[in-house]
Amino acid sequence: MLARMSGMDTVVSIALGVGLAAATGFRVFLPLLVASTAAYTGHLQLGADFAWLGSMTAIVMFAVAAAIEVLAYYVPAVDNLLDSITAPMALVAGTVVSAAVITDLPPLVKWSTAIIAGGGIAAVTQGVTTLVRAKSTTLTAGLGNPVLSTFEALGSVTVALLALVSPLIALALVIAICWLTVRLVRRHLRRNAPPPAAN
Repeated sequence: MLARMSGMDTVVSIALGVGLAAATGFRVFLPLLVASTAAYTGHLQLGADFAWLGSMTAIVMFAVAAAIEVLAYYVPAVDNLLDSITAPMALVAGTVVSAAVITDLPPLVKWSTAIIAGGGIAAVTQGVTTLVRAKSTTLTAGLGNPVLSTFEALGSVTVALLALVSPLIALALVIAICWLTVRLVRRHLRRNAPPPAAN
């Protein structure tokens, strides 16, 4: 029974990590701020190596960074530039936040899971936002980008909070995002494929 409970706890912690990582793909610092605040108030358990994430210093640092990031996405042209800059940052943030909350696995397994699942899903969600913003810039000359930025910020906070409240539901949402991503990329590739050569 204890082994079963421990196994379930591990699954939940991985789901929590993946959910928080997915949120970093929408905005890098908002999910880190949510996780930091939750840890500081005792609502989130962190691994011993990540105790700093639950400090007031971390909260202030992430709050300032999140505010700058959110506001910068409302500046025309800067938003598209930020997408290229935040892509590697999202991957790192997704890996770190996943590793911070996965506490029941050996270090090698934990970091492998954090890099593959956490960093991977952060890269996927970041890729989706980059693709959608590029389409918005083309179709609306950038006028639709502020609306998109608002939805991204709200999505980041919503997914992060959902991961804290119900990690398994957050994981299901992440799987749905991945499925939609595959469909979106396939449609994009079909539309941009060169026409077949005439015989």
